[in-house]
Amino acid sequence: MIYSLNGTIIHNEPNAVVIECGGVGYKCLTTMNTMSKLPAVGEKAMVYTHMIVREDSVELCGFADTSELNCFKLLTTISGVGAKVAVAILSVLTPEQVALSVSTGDSKTLTKASGVGNKLAQRIILELKDKVKNIVPSGTINISAPSGMNTAVPASGNIEKALGALAVLGYSPDEVTPFMQGIDPTLPVEKIIGETLKAIGTK
Repeated sequence: MIYSLNGTIIHNEPNAVVIECGGVGYKCLTTMNTMSKLPAVGEKAMVYTHMIVREDSVELCGFADTSELNCFKLLTTISGVGAKVAVAILSVLTPEQVALSVSTGDSKTLTKASGVGNKLAQRIILELKDKVKNIVPSGTINISAPSGMNTAVPASGNIEKALGALAVLGYSPDEVTPFMQGIDPTLPVEKIIGETLKAIGTK
């Protein structure tokens, strides 16, 4: 399995980039969000990859970060969502926006993507909520304070929605709760998600 590619961009086109590594050019299906983060042709780039193997083809997909990669993997587990539809979704929405749409039941936002009608959007929300519901805690969660003490925070309201959204991105509550220390639980869900991801990114 190819985990990532690190090489020179030798070609790009809508939703695809070719990265040369060791004299071999690897064509990756990718999102417009990732394309906007990649440098120009002739420059060095690194993408995280996911390989899709079918009876009649092998397709490599590339992403600028692991959040987008994790979101792509979850989307492609949904019935009716193939690689191209998942790429279309992540071309118009960030992983955070997809996660928030799922956690809040906002199917309308998902329909902004080409090929995603209302029925498919509702199925995505239903199936992804079902996948993450068992890993989002109820009651309270313990957040590690800088002093080493634990602080109990209600796993309800915006905190619960943020945990559900982060679960869509592949982060378990155990992984993210230490980074929620100091975040105001009354903040909007998207702000809690952003602050948590920012804290994770600085470690």
